[in-house]
Amino acid sequence: MKNPFADPVLIKELAVGFVRLTAINSLVSLLVTYVMHINFPLWINWVFSMCIGFSTATFARTARHLIWQRRKPHPLGFTAVCLAVAPLGVITGTLLGAALLRYDMDLAWFINWQYAKPLVILTIVVSAIATWFFWNRLKLLELQAAAEAEKAKTAAIEKQALQTQLQMLQAQIEPHMLFNTLANLQGLITLDPERAQHMLSQLIHFLRATLSNARAASTTLQAEFDLLAAYLELLKIRMGRRLTYQLDLPASLSQQTIAPMLLQPLVENAIKHGLEPKVEGGEVRVSATLQAEYLELSVTDSGLGLSEDFNSSRPAATSGFQLGNQNLSARLVALYGDLATFSLKNQAEHGCCATIRIPLAALKLDSI
Repeated sequence: MKNPFADPVLIKELAVGFVRLTAINSLVSLLVTYVMHINFPLWINWVFSMCIGFSTATFARTARHLIWQRRKPHPLGFTAVCLAVAPLGVITGTLLGAALLRYDMDLAWFINWQYAKPLVILTIVVSAIATWFFWNRLKLLELQAAAEAEKAKTAAIEKQALQTQLQMLQAQIEPHMLFNTLANLQGLITLDPERAQHMLSQLIHFLRATLSNARAASTTLQAEFDLLAAYLELLKIRMGRRLTYQLDLPASLSQQTIAPMLLQPLVENAIKHGLEPKVEGGEVRVSATLQAEYLELSVTDSGLGLSEDFNSSRPAATSGFQLGNQNLSARLVALYGDLATFSLKNQAEHGCCATIRIPLAALKLDSI
C-alpha cells in the first residue's frame, strides 16, 4: 500500500494548511488579548488559540470525511458542519491548552464557562470566514485546473492539426521536381538507357519511401536518411556534377524516432534556393549528432546563401520559403515543446546552414 505521506503534493498541501491555520490562530490571539481584553498574557492566549483552532479544524475535517468521504462537500452543508463543531472545538482546545500549561482542570472549566460565549462566537465567526476563504480558493483552483485542461486540449488539437497537415505534405510530391524528373527520364530513355534505368529505380525507391511514410506519425532517422538519399540521387542524375551530397548518420542514432518530413523540406530549400541558381552548383551535407541534452539535425549547403538570417520571432514574409520556415518552427514547438528550435543562418564563407535542435527528453516522451 502506498504511503500517502510520501506524496510531495500532499506534504506541500499539509504544510501550507498548517502555516495558514497557525497565522489565523495567531491573529485570533491578538484579538482576544487586545480587543476582547481577556485577562491573560498574549503568549497564554496564543497557546489557547492554537489549541482551539487546531481542535476545531480537526473536528471539521473528520466530520467532512465521515459525511462526504471522497465526494465534494456541499458548500452550505460544510459551512453548517464547521459552525456545529465550533463549540466542541472551544471546549476541547481549552482543556488541551490547560493541560499543556499545566493548569488545574477546575480552573480550565472556570475559563470555559467564564469566556464560553465570546470564545464560541469568535470561533464561529473565524470558522465561517475561514470556510468562505478556503471554499473560494478551492473554486479558484478548480477553475485553474479547468483552464489548464482546456489549454492542454487546445494544444492537443493544434498538434493533431499540424500532424494532419504533415501527413498531407507527406502524401504530396513536389510537382516541379516530379515533372522535371519524368521529363529527364523521357529524354534519357533514348539517349542513355542505362542512366534512365538508374533514374527510374531511384524514382521508384523515392515514391515507395514517401508513400510508406504518408500515414506514419513518426519515423526513424535511418528511414528519413534513406528517403533523402533517394531524393538526392534523383536530383544528382538530373543536375550531374553540379550536385554532390553527403549524409552523416551515426549508427547509434539510426533507430532514433522523430516526426517525419523534418529534413526533406530543408534539403529541398537548400537545392532550390541555394544550389540550382548557382552556375557551378555545390554540395549538400545532412548530419545528425548529439549535443549535450539535444538531438541536432543540420542541413548545410555551399549555395548562394541568404539575404538575411531567418528569425522565427519576426512575421513571416509572403514568400513560400519564409512561410515554410515559420511553419517548421511552429511545428517543432507543437511537437517537442518550447525548447525545440529551428535556425537558418549564412555560413562564414558561402552557403547557409539549417539546424533543428530537439530535447532528448521530449523525444523519449514522444516515443512512449
